[in-house]
Amino acid sequence: MDLEKMRDTKSLNDEERMIVDRLSNVIDPELGVDLINLGLIYRADLTGEGILKILLTLTTPMCPMADVIVDELNGTFEDVPQVNNVEVTITFDPPWSLDKLSRYAKIALGVM
Repeated sequence: MDLEKMRDTKSLNDEERMIVDRLSNVIDPELGVDLINLGLIYRADLTGEGILKILLTLTTPMCPMADVIVDELNGTFEDVPQVNNVEVTITFDPPWSLDKLSRYAKIALGVM
């Protein structure tokens, strides 16, 4: 599921909602806002084999918190029976920009 679908929680099935709920609890340690509202998670898909594939970007290629964020993503699904493994891929295509912020994130960060 892509970022737009993750933000439209009314259209999610139970499995997707569980994934989004867990991802919403992963907070960027520098900005204090969750990764979905920051627009950092481009995709999250659970395969039939129980592999959760997350396509993630960062606010900058030199983000000092990259390892912390990836570790947090892995840890947040440790106790989920449907998820056997988490694979996080970091991409900068397309690069992150302020237009990826949700309205909530813009208010929280004082961008509005």
